[in-house]
Amino acid sequence: MYGKVCLVTGASQGIGKATAIALAKMGATVVMVSFDQVRGEAALKEIKSISKNENIELLLADLSSQQSIRQLADRFKQKYTRLDVLVNNAGVMKWKQEFTTDGIESTFAINHLAAFLLTNLLLDLLKASAPARIVNVSSSAQSMGKIEFDDLDGRKKYSGIKAYNQSKLANVLFTYELERLLQGTRVTVNCLHPGVVRTNFGNTESLFFKVFGTLMKPFMLPPDKGAETSVFLASSPEVDGISGKYFVKKKPVNSNPISYDEITSAKLWEVSAKMTKLA
Repeated sequence: MYGKVCLVTGASQGIGKATAIALAKMGATVVMVSFDQVRGEAALKEIKSISKNENIELLLADLSSQQSIRQLADRFKQKYTRLDVLVNNAGVMKWKQEFTTDGIESTFAINHLAAFLLTNLLLDLLKASAPARIVNVSSSAQSMGKIEFDDLDGRKKYSGIKAYNQSKLANVLFTYELERLLQGTRVTVNCLHPGVVRTNFGNTESLFFKVFGTLMKPFMLPPDKGAETSVFLASSPEVDGISGKYFVKKKPVNSNPISYDEITSAKLWEVSAKMTKLA
């Protein structure tokens, strides 16, 4: 990974930080994206110390804001002339319905639209850097997801779990549709389930998940283990040229049957483009 530039979202904690550490240890230049400056700077210092790699940078961005995502892409392009690996790792689970400054339900906005918009804004750079890779962190929750085109925002009926499942299925549909659009470019895109990982994900708003998470912690993966498939897809020669797959434990497996419906993936792309005001 020496000489390669990697951009990792949600890199200040959990799986994202573990991914950044692993790529930095391999010698890559790692650009971390974080919402929280204090946490981001602490993670930056830690990653440099652990990896013995000084080529690590922190960029701050609010991935719930499309304006902030556009500014992030612009700042990255101003400083870097290549992008070899984009890891769309950032994600949230919102138990209570919230809306972003763009008026979009937060789970869908952060988990799907942020990755959709950022990837599209950086596609020209990825193509110019080919062979390049895009890694989308989904979840086994995609298997229970359904795309509610008539109620993507959950305005009619909201459920935190349903919103999360939908957003993770959207990650897979986005991956498969992007793979079709990238054929012949030598830019690959794959998605993955990291496993059940020992982080604070989803615990901040739910007493049930706090208690459940505490009881299940001994059986959960540490973040470095949860990051292994992300790192594998970002760096391993074993997946050179492999694209449009869903991975679990470094192996391609079948995803939700809905994810293979090209009409659904094309419609989601069209709706996502309108919601993010992409041409």
